[in-house]
Amino acid sequence: MNLIVEKLNVPTAEEMSLEIVERKGLGHPDTICDMILDRVSVELSREYLRRFGTVLHHNADKSMLVAGEVVTRFGGGEVLQPMLLIFGDRATKRIGEEEVDVERIAVSAAKSWIREHLRFVDPEAHVRYQVEFKPGSASLTDIWRRQGEFLGANDTSAAVGYAPMSRLERLVLEVERYLNSREFKRDFPETGEDVKVMGIRRRDRISLTIAMAFVDRFIGSEAEYFKRKAEVQEALSQHLRQRGEEDVQLALNVLDKPGRGESGIYLTVLGTSADGADSGEVGRGNRPNGVIPLNRPVSSEAAAGKNPVSHVGKIYNLFSHELATRIYERVPGLKEVYVWLLSEIGRPINDPAMVMVKVIAEREDFESEVRRVVEEEFANLKGFCNRLIEGQVQIC
Repeated sequence: MNLIVEKLNVPTAEEMSLEIVERKGLGHPDTICDMILDRVSVELSREYLRRFGTVLHHNADKSMLVAGEVVTRFGGGEVLQPMLLIFGDRATKRIGEEEVDVERIAVSAAKSWIREHLRFVDPEAHVRYQVEFKPGSASLTDIWRRQGEFLGANDTSAAVGYAPMSRLERLVLEVERYLNSREFKRDFPETGEDVKVMGIRRRDRISLTIAMAFVDRFIGSEAEYFKRKAEVQEALSQHLRQRGEEDVQLALNVLDKPGRGESGIYLTVLGTSADGADSGEVGRGNRPNGVIPLNRPVSSEAAAGKNPVSHVGKIYNLFSHELATRIYERVPGLKEVYVWLLSEIGRPINDPAMVMVKVIAEREDFESEVRRVVEEEFANLKGFCNRLIEGQVQIC
């Protein structure tokens, strides 16, 4: 294995004077695309395994959620035109005389995900579906016919991951998950799933700017909206105080303007801005560890929807973060770990063209321990891919 291990003489993310971190939450149009298209890949993989004993070529990683059209209204608006979810790229539809109903699997996976995660979206009435999966190219599908425990990489590409997450990264991630938790939605059913958190740390001062859709059927007037909004902000402030983050500054729905009725506040009909305002695409949202960390090196490829056995855009994107975490956990004296993985098309995925590990360390004699962890984790890459197949690795 071509492995390079180096020491970085730079400040950690937390030692920088300015840090910016964003998270697009569960109901954000970009996150919806990521999560649904990855569910499609999982369901396709399961069908291929059930019928053919192996995961066949597919890359369900191109998608767009086209916003619908709604009229928001105090007490409940209406949907004038449903959203359109477009599925795209490649999928194996036929082996010999056997056909795979890729369109049915994709649409079923999308409807299932929507029912599980978006309380106010009816996947039958509020979303239209357009499936545009085509057969793979001859050169890429031929990778599946080659022998070996591991398939060859389907691209020459690179990925980077890091560990640990900074305090701000953890906070931004946790706040969105709290606002979309079952407990919070039980107490504040008027809040939608479309939540975006922007965190800024200036030295020791942290501020969070949050955009969260409110659902119009629960709001009877402008005054009631601002009353509920204040209650939501106080509940979040109390939650942060309980976590020891009492000094965090909060701003919620900063575009709101009193006196302008429905048009001056953040109202939706279905709890997501995709119902009538904002479209989404795969890959425009969170990185594989769940945040958009503007101070860190990040991969350009989306992990969502790519196949879990040969597409390094998925495998290395996610594995680089897991590998960095294992190194950080198992090698004492490291403050931060960064892992770059480089593939070469056709080369087995367990034999990368290059692995580069850079660490911010409090010691000098770490290289042999880092090498040992890298070799052990690559020896277990098959198990990691199996977890990807089953959807057991969080993709965003």
